[in-house]
Amino acid sequence: MFLGQAMKNLPVGVVHASWAGLAIILVTLMSNIIYKQHLDAKVWLGMVVIGIGIAIINLSSVPHTH
Repeated sequence: MFLGQAMKNLPVGVVHASWAGLAIILVTLMSNIIYKQHLDAKVWLGMVVIGIGIAIINLSSVPHTH
């Protein structure tokens, strides 16, 4: 549902890159909360880098019309 809505206004590559990055962050955080897996500084840094990358892509992309 959300992926389809996003693809109406953004290029496919941007949407899929954002979706994949957010999935990585969500699964990692869920494994920390549910399974009590330890996240070291490298993992947190990686998630911050992914988040910043997603933000840059979404802020710099120009919406297109069909």
